[in-house]
Amino acid sequence: MFKVLISDKLHESGASLLENTSELKVVQATKLSEEELCKEIADAHALIVRSSTQVTETVLDAAKMLQVVGRAGIGVDNIDVKAASRRGVLVMNAPSGNSITTAEHAVSMLMSLARNIPQATS
Repeated sequence: MFKVLISDKLHESGASLLENTSELKVVQATKLSEEELCKEIADAHALIVRSSTQVTETVLDAAKMLQVVGRAGIGVDNIDVKAASRRGVLVMNAPSGNSITTAEHAVSMLMSLARNIPQATS
């Protein structure tokens, strides 16, 4: 069985997609210290993180079976990509995951400037 460790809070619908797959054993363990993460990741094949979990060389050393790290977000600055690559661990992210909300925010800011909304709150 393929073990997937989710170490940061993930939306319920995303986790349930994985949990409903019979070939996967999904473990959700959030707010782990580096030591706790090293213990939990020892037999994991996949790791899903957001921003909180730091995937360091120490963590990767403990992950003997790890094949992939998935970052539910755009950046990978919390993952030691070079160390992962040296171990043959694939690192993936979602680079366009927030493009729609970013565009919506930009349009909202333009509208607030056009209607002088910031000045109305001073």
